[in-house]
Amino acid sequence: MKKPHRMLAFRVSRNRLKGVTKSLPSLRPSWALIRVRLAGICNTDVEILRGYHAFRGTAGHEFIGEVAEVAGVSSKARKYWIGKRVAGEINVACSAYGYKPVCEFCKRGLKTHCARRTVLGIVRHDGAFAEYLTLPLENLHVVPTNVSDEKAVFIEPLAAACQILDQLDIRKFSSAAVLGDGKLAQLIAIVLHAGGVRVTLYGKHASKLALARQSGIATKKVRGDVSDLKRLKENYRLVVEATGSPTGLALAQHMTEPRGTLLLKSTFHGAAPVETWPIVVKEITVVGSRCGPFAKAISLLRSGKVDPTSLISRTFALGQASQAIAYAQRRGVMKVLLRNRPRFQR
Repeated sequence: MKKPHRMLAFRVSRNRLKGVTKSLPSLRPSWALIRVRLAGICNTDVEILRGYHAFRGTAGHEFIGEVAEVAGVSSKARKYWIGKRVAGEINVACSAYGYKPVCEFCKRGLKTHCARRTVLGIVRHDGAFAEYLTLPLENLHVVPTNVSDEKAVFIEPLAAACQILDQLDIRKFSSAAVLGDGKLAQLIAIVLHAGGVRVTLYGKHASKLALARQSGIATKKVRGDVSDLKRLKENYRLVVEATGSPTGLALAQHMTEPRGTLLLKSTFHGAAPVETWPIVVKEITVVGSRCGPFAKAISLLRSGKVDPTSLISRTFALGQASQAIAYAQRRGVMKVLLRNRPRFQR
């Protein structure tokens, strides 16, 4: 079959996903057209529907795909890339757009903080809830053959969990608390556990906590409201806040011991009511944490040290994206995937 000229994509429109048929995106030099194989629904996608970043394009940033076309490269490079199964870093920096000079953050090697960056499915760049997407070749990572699509679709969120390993020397922390029992919180707990940290995962959903225990992680059930501040007496030198809720920050401060480290992972639309005095009085180090190293995530999957497939609740066809994101918001549901049907062969 020949490559089609048009594709199905799901755009954010009035707090929902709307299916549209559109032309395939054009390519800049050294960019790739990628046919999406699987896409994952993230809590950030749900927050985008609620207004996060005021995004109005095609949503979705977690994916595994295969390279369908490349532009502006040698015939040797084209032969290498076509058909490769890839995951892609979601921040597109100055260099990919040909800006000269590049911004000060890119000069410092901080491409994920590029002043002119776009972000796949989040900021001014159409994402993975579509048959095809585009990314620069510099953002792509070839996925090993022993890593299945169902594992590979977790590379982006697993990399976000691995960012903690780059930001902190986890050898200094014999134990840690992870607040939240959702998808990212579970991946964080798994990564810390694999690194030798004694982890306790705090959450309010019994079924999700049971999943964590299957990975050898200790759990504790909480109510998820202000009463937890009075009931919980545990303190940790390292606390990771990944509840995805504005209320999680107060509990995280409460549970961080004096001169401990509080690492923030939650992103959500809206403000978080918070008192800053615990940070000052307890002299807490607060660390924001976002995207992370794909190479580390791929290595963990390739080695078999991490297998996130138990977090998959259900897979929908791409055409059912609206139903899928509604299902993803049901109580107790974990990772929901969108599968794209094959469209062409080389």
